[in-house]
Amino acid sequence: MRAILIERPGGPEVLRGHEVPTPQPGRAEVRVRVRATAVNRADLLQRMGRYPAPADAPRDIPGLEFAGEIDALGEAVTEWKVGDRVFGLAGGGTYAEMVLAHERGLAAIPGRLSFEAAAAAPEAFITAHDALVTQAGMAGGDRVLVHAAGSGVGTAAIQLARALGARPIGTARSAAKLQRVLELELGVAAGDTVLVQQGGSFADEVLEKTASRGVDVFLELVGGDYLAEDVRCAAQGARIVLVGMLAGARAELDLAAVMQRRLVIRGTMLRSRPLEEKLLAMRVFARHVVPLLDAGTVRPIVDRTFPLMAADEAHRYVASNAGFGKVVLTV
Repeated sequence: MRAILIERPGGPEVLRGHEVPTPQPGRAEVRVRVRATAVNRADLLQRMGRYPAPADAPRDIPGLEFAGEIDALGEAVTEWKVGDRVFGLAGGGTYAEMVLAHERGLAAIPGRLSFEAAAAAPEAFITAHDALVTQAGMAGGDRVLVHAAGSGVGTAAIQLARALGARPIGTARSAAKLQRVLELELGVAAGDTVLVQQGGSFADEVLEKTASRGVDVFLELVGGDYLAEDVRCAAQGARIVLVGMLAGARAELDLAAVMQRRLVIRGTMLRSRPLEEKLLAMRVFARHVVPLLDAGTVRPIVDRTFPLMAADEAHRYVASNAGFGKVVLTV
């Protein structure tokens, strides 16, 4: 089969197409003919040698999510049949024509979704739902601050928050991206967007928009100095879930405020979890999010598609931060 390999750590130019052996499914695995996959920040870090693949994933084939058709079954598989349209997460290896997946690590693609749209859903919606609902206990009526509102996870989180009865507030460094959030009607009201100021400040405006009550749940996709601003505009008992570190891995916090307001700051990372925890997250996605995708209540936001063999171009585009939503590779 054809696959994109990371020939050595480096820039996008190290991504090259190669012929590699077609994988054979194990006892409880299925082989999926990949029709589309998506580009994630983790792929860029892996390409640069800063985010090694887990032990159970290919070392040199990036890719964390896929959509396609089941091509072959392991001997113990009972939940699926050849030809089923499925999507899911992987520890790596989805920049390829075929990928293996555990039979419990898949969900059926809703009929309304194309392969391209389906490939844009798993990482964004599983990450967002897991962080907001499973980790932070988001409930109806909560005020939810979603950073990087124009990212794949950000667009998913805004939609999920609104669908579950919460009030999402979206931030971005670009006024153009906030305008697109409103134009796409993802679930943010016109008065609930916040342009992050030079230097990374946003807390004062968030407090103004919430009548000084602050925010109950934070989806922290940026990290760095954003975390201190989160604490400044946190409500009593707020939950801050740290998912990304685009602004850096260190922050200086007002610990007195953390204690006085009884704040919970929690880190989470899907890729490094044990298999059973990943399978559980996938089951939750299949039960609670796929019906919303099927009904059109939430939808994946695809910014651009590239052919798989143009993965280097796709990486350059993602690194430019010009995109909105997900970038998809068609296979």
